Amino acid sequence: MINRIKNIFNTKDKKALLENFVSLSALQLVGMLLPLVTLPYILRVIGFEKYGVVVFAASLIAYFTALTDYSFRITATRDVAIYRDSPKKLNIIYSKVLTIKTLFLLISWFIILIAVYFYPPFYENREIYFYTSLLLLGYVLFPEWFFQGIEKMRYITYLNLGIKLFFTLCVFIFIKKESDFWIYPLLQSAGYIGAGIVGQYVLVKKYKLKFIFLPYKTIIKTIKVNSPIFINQFVPTLYNNTSTFVLGIFGTAQLVGIYQAILTVINLIVALVEILSRVFFPFLNRKKNAFQWYKKMMLIMITVMIAGVLIFNKLIFWYLNVSYDNAFWILLILSVGLFGYTLYNIFGLNYFIVHRQDKLVMKNTLLFSLLGFFITIPLIRYSTIFGSAISLSLVRCLIGSSLYLKWLKNDATKNL
Repeated sequence: MINRIKNIFNTKDKKALLENFVSLSALQLVGMLLPLVTLPYILRVIGFEKYGVVVFAASLIAYFTALTDYSFRITATRDVAIYRDSPKKLNIIYSKVLTIKTLFLLISWFIILIAVYFYPPFYENREIYFYTSLLLLGYVLFPEWFFQGIEKMRYITYLNLGIKLFFTLCVFIFIKKESDFWIYPLLQSAGYIGAGIVGQYVLVKKYKLKFIFLPYKTIIKTIKVNSPIFINQFVPTLYNNTSTFVLGIFGTAQLVGIYQAILTVINLIVALVEILSRVFFPFLNRKKNAFQWYKKMMLIMITVMIAGVLIFNKLIFWYLNVSYDNAFWILLILSVGLFGYTLYNIFGLNYFIVHRQDKLVMKNTLLFSLLGFFITIPLIRYSTIFGSAISLSLVRCLIGSSLYLKWLKNDATKNL
């Protein structure tokens, strides 16, 4: 077993994987800590009402973030990982990504413009929506997909840390009174645009990438080819967000707070699963024979983490100040869903998508996401907080276990 692992991971690969994991882990940690520094100050200075306007604007723009990315975080990363040693191919990939992202950026801005000018509540705070929509330009410019594809995650870390530190510092410098609330989204957008410009500079100067105008047919073909993974990445919002939203309608504000506090613990583990998945994705595109080792590592890790959360539940609830009688059962239900989420990352993203079976993953995710959307409302209406936890975990388990069964069938066919 040890010799097999040594054959899979040479010194260079181990160093790259470790560097990428540390880079993304540091980014995730700082990303969680810095908002804890600025948020109390922001709420005290501009108040909950103005902060709510900013957050609501950001929630609208978030839909268009997925559109402007158009799944390139996966597809372009995969292509760069495969063709990293071909300058000609990299120029084509770079040009396709930038062209399509810009196209969808213009479409997004046009839709946002119409929504803001024809819907009075949006129009009242139109400058907030304008400043927040500039975030999309930063997302379009930021070449995360390239750095992930060449397995140089430290660039992502440096640039993202720069964004967050710039934003944190400027919040304390420029936001002094309630009327300064419009500066908040402007600072966020400025940080991302600045990081995007620096990222583009690195691509052009260090990696010698050149933008070339591509034929119309090439652009249309790329949009069609990417559509399955785009749908696969976009549709899960139907069940991920609905469980909390509907609980607020049929439950109480207190239940929403308890549920979100417990879900925060679960989301920390989700973040770690995503980090490992992103680190291994380009590597598995190059070395598909490492999948068995990756699968075992992920399953052992998630088992240990779930066991740890359940064992130390009293300490967690003490830290979160959660005194709800059924808190442990909610934590247990949501923890079960972590298995399903991990199975999706193992077999969906890092097996079937690596093997170019994008449509299979899309259909699987679409089917169970829509199912989750329709069962969430009745579950929460009659079971409130339990319904929220059950609906989220059930859909995650259905998506993950279905892909696992497809993998078993696929693996059995290969061995015949």
